Amino acid sequence: MNTQFKKGVLELVVMMVVAKKDIYGYELVKEVCNIVHVNEGTIYPLLKRMTNESIFETYLQESTEGPPRKYYRITVRGLDVMKEIKREWIEFSNSINKFIEENKEV
Repeated sequence: MNTQFKKGVLELVVMMVVAKKDIYGYELVKEVCNIVHVNEGTIYPLLKRMTNESIFETYLQESTEGPPRKYYRITVRGLDVMKEIKREWIEFSNSINKFIEENKEV
């Protein structure tokens, strides 16, 4: 998939995954990769930025398999941001899909 397409939708995908349930980083990477294949190194800086922007909050939870895990939870602000980005994405993708349908011969 085109790298620029991934960049454009990755933030929304990450927010939607976290909105479904609190999740730790590695599990989040696996779930996101089921939708959009990305490098693990791409997700963690995004999580840090989104946490700094109060889209996510974090907490530690003990693990039976090693050290405590950092979990991500979407905030009320994050839900608002996600809804707006989702609305914009749907509007944008509908517009592009309509354009493609109208120009099938090209």
